Amino acid sequence: MTDAMTPPTETAAAGSVPTGPAPEASDTAPIPADLRAAFDAYERAIVANDLDALDAFFAPGPDTLRGDPAGLLVGHDAISGFRSLRGGVPPRDIAEVHYRPLSPDAALLMSVSRFHGGGRGLQTQVWQRLDGRWLITAAHVAPRTPPLDRTIWRSVGDPFQQGAWEGPLAGLTVAVKDLFAIAGFRIGAGNPTYLEQARPEKATAPAVADLLRAGASLRGIARTDEFAYSIAGDNVHYGTPPNGAVVGALPGGSSSGPASAVALGHADIGLATDTAGSIRVPASYQGLWGLRTTHDLVPRQGMLPLAQSFDTIGWLTRDGETLQRVADWCLSYDGSSSTENVQGASGEDLPWRFLVPEEILACVEPATREAFSRLLAGLSASDDPPPFRAVSSGDLDAAFTAFRTVQGAEAWRNDGEWLRAHPGAVGPAVAERFEIASRITAADEAAAREHLEPIAAHFAELVDGAVMIFPTVPGPAPQRTADVDAVRAATLRMTAPAAIAGLPAVSVPLLTVDGAPVGVCLVSRAGTDIALVRLARRLAEAAGAGVAR
Repeated sequence: MTDAMTPPTETAAAGSVPTGPAPEASDTAPIPADLRAAFDAYERAIVANDLDALDAFFAPGPDTLRGDPAGLLVGHDAISGFRSLRGGVPPRDIAEVHYRPLSPDAALLMSVSRFHGGGRGLQTQVWQRLDGRWLITAAHVAPRTPPLDRTIWRSVGDPFQQGAWEGPLAGLTVAVKDLFAIAGFRIGAGNPTYLEQARPEKATAPAVADLLRAGASLRGIARTDEFAYSIAGDNVHYGTPPNGAVVGALPGGSSSGPASAVALGHADIGLATDTAGSIRVPASYQGLWGLRTTHDLVPRQGMLPLAQSFDTIGWLTRDGETLQRVADWCLSYDGSSSTENVQGASGEDLPWRFLVPEEILACVEPATREAFSRLLAGLSASDDPPPFRAVSSGDLDAAFTAFRTVQGAEAWRNDGEWLRAHPGAVGPAVAERFEIASRITAADEAAAREHLEPIAAHFAELVDGAVMIFPTVPGPAPQRTADVDAVRAATLRMTAPAAIAGLPAVSVPLLTVDGAPVGVCLVSRAGTDIALVRLARRLAEAAGAGVAR
């Protein structure tokens, strides 16, 4: 549009739209009365969070657009699904409305909102007259600047805590999952009641201190699913962190806060935990690199446990080079507090040979399986083609059942007393998992542990001379409105084997399915973590993805 094609700006006087339209300015072309009435009715509906009315104001069909700082939603259904989870907007008045006709049946409206709690926002809307009604066909919302995104951060600073001024990680920032001790602060475990009753920590966890000593600074304490007992990434108390790669999708958990912080550029490193996939799942969902370290490689002092037999510490980054820097420092023989008694963390390069576990691949959605097959075909045609061989990973249902039994028994020993003392303090999904865990008997646990031994031995034998490769998860991140029970079950069958065997696993963002990232998981023998990251970077280069994504 040019000034010659449009009339002067209309500016409406400040006033609360829900109580009546703002008066027209006398020296400007007025907004058509029926369009202004539609705009005012839409504002009343959005303040009241009237979902049916809001749905009716957005044009039906797959071409309707809505954007905000989190990204772009395409199609009426995607917009409706987002709105059903967002909740209402804070009370506000419309301070200005600016109007530009685009055609007799289309117009651009830009409005400035003034929030009662302070701050201003901007709404840009394209309205179109369809079947006699004015409907929104495109909208962009610029909300007031938040002090911080509380779905991602519990506490945040610039920096929250300064690291050493020099070192191999100098200049990088870290988001710490809210399970780690930081001297002077409480561990919250994703639950406000637990946070309120916790005592400030007297010492900082070695996994945190190592990063500080290497020059990284803490950006803040990031959210987790309650007690880390989930892989979805949602939290009924603080909300769901945004997925930095797919608008409206789940971020993946339980390391959702650190993952979202890294994916959105709020931090360079996410310090996280992985019991049954809590690093690998959010890495896959948000297009990140994520390393689950060999069990017991990084000491867990100062970390709130979920299930000690499987809990590990690891990191999330946006690129392989940064992950390599972190692993080199934290896992090498440098006398750091977290590796001084560890052997075999570096090792020689892993073999350029890969195994594809058939039963795990059977859990993968068709579109992701096709993308994975194309990746392997491309690697086979590269200048340095690795051999691929199909292998049996065994009965995944039996493996997961035994895993879940031991995990649940340990989780209940860790947190059951607190949960009994605080009924209703956790969300329904987590409460249900703990309730099931409370019924596991000592005989159940002993039988499950006995069943896990040959499973762990089988996986350790598989990776003795090669590296397993498969999609990290069944497919792209589900939308937040989706029923995720089936996805969760398939995901855990894919992620549990590495945890059962205590093996290192890295998720690399090598696949794109329907425009969304899906990770490729590499699993190697115990103690080869640094070499595994090197191999993953080599694989990314061979696949044409580069070492950064």
